[in-house]
Amino acid sequence: SMTPTKIDLLLNCKWIIPIVPENQTLTDCAIAIDNGKIIGLLPQAEAARKFSAGKVQDLDHHIVMPGLVNSHGHAAMSLLRGYADDLPLRSWLEDHIWPAEAKFLSEEFVRDGTRLSIAEMIRSGTTCFADMYFFDEAIATEVRNSGVRSQISFTVLDFPTPYGKNADDYIHKGLALRDNCKDQPLIKIACAPHAPYSVSDRALGILATYANELDMAIHIHCHESASEITESLQAYDCRPLERLEKLGLLLPQTQLVHMTQITEDDIALVRDHNCHIMHCPQSNLKLANGFCPVVKFIENEVNVALGTDSAASNNTLDLFSEIKSASLLAKAVSGDAASLDAHAALRMATINGAKALAWDNEIGSLESGKQADIIAVKIDSISQQPLYNPASQLVYTNSGSQVSHSWVAGKMLLENRKLCTINERSLIQTTEQWRKKIHPDHEHFD
Repeated sequence: SMTPTKIDLLLNCKWIIPIVPENQTLTDCAIAIDNGKIIGLLPQAEAARKFSAGKVQDLDHHIVMPGLVNSHGHAAMSLLRGYADDLPLRSWLEDHIWPAEAKFLSEEFVRDGTRLSIAEMIRSGTTCFADMYFFDEAIATEVRNSGVRSQISFTVLDFPTPYGKNADDYIHKGLALRDNCKDQPLIKIACAPHAPYSVSDRALGILATYANELDMAIHIHCHESASEITESLQAYDCRPLERLEKLGLLLPQTQLVHMTQITEDDIALVRDHNCHIMHCPQSNLKLANGFCPVVKFIENEVNVALGTDSAASNNTLDLFSEIKSASLLAKAVSGDAASLDAHAALRMATINGAKALAWDNEIGSLESGKQADIIAVKIDSISQQPLYNPASQLVYTNSGSQVSHSWVAGKMLLENRKLCTINERSLIQTTEQWRKKIHPDHEHFD
């Protein structure tokens, strides 16, 4: 008989949903992992003969799947969770969030808020997230320390914040960040013009040039609310998407966030330029911004990924909860209960997110040769009995709170619900200090 191959890790799994090939659930199989990569998916008995693993992990009451990809958020804003609830977008942003940021935004705020978000995301199954904020070097530090994967996009605005003076300043800092992170395999840098209404034609044009020359992704809030469309028609005599097209910003690496106010022409523009949609259903529902026509986009072969947005407008970063909302909302909006079925909803949060971030050759599915970004969901809770269909159970029951293990590039970040790279006690203490600073009269909520 042959000598077993030495490998780092062998996961024996009751159920595996590999995502690719589509609509599959494997039973009693194992995942062989070496040097941070998946080197095989095979029956457990065969794996036991073929491999000698440094560590064997038995996941016998679990569904194992690729780590989730949260394709849009503002991690540091978790420090403002519940700070300004039940308000419409512009009032929420301009009267509450922006003033709070003007007062409190700092490198320390970003480090502590980002760490809080990363901890929440790891515990609910996210292994890769796309972020859009300020003090990006601080974000990169927290991403590195925690071991997660991230597309960090540097925000560009026309107006000053505690982080930058003007559009040129934000762009200058963002390109420096890109240089500093170029050798880091778990980090990508993208540019994020905040929204069509907050960035001038001149700055958008500069970003289009850089995005083209450097093959850098563009991450932008777009068609988020009805007033955004009205104001664009008044100011520019065209819809925001048309303006972005004229300025050269609709590229195959463009990530359009929200997209709730949509006509057939809008869909055609997105399709013809091969842009991606970052769909954030719970934030759109909470701010009453309308519904992204996900099913129509999918029918037009547009890639739709899934994001939570920030905990200041959601108010959680649980992507499993978002998967459920996305599936239910797609059914309601399309009037078809069969649309966005369980497997399709799971793809939005895995391989579609990976595609949107141009990371699909490395993550988003459990395939030989890909990075070992993997989560295990323990499926033995009362609310998950009985189990007929593992994919349905992941999508329609409380899966986020059941995530038990998480690996990124083969490194364990969560073991039996305990964080491996973040100290929970000190995290909660730090967060409480921010709460006292931001809202000192804790007893008197207005």
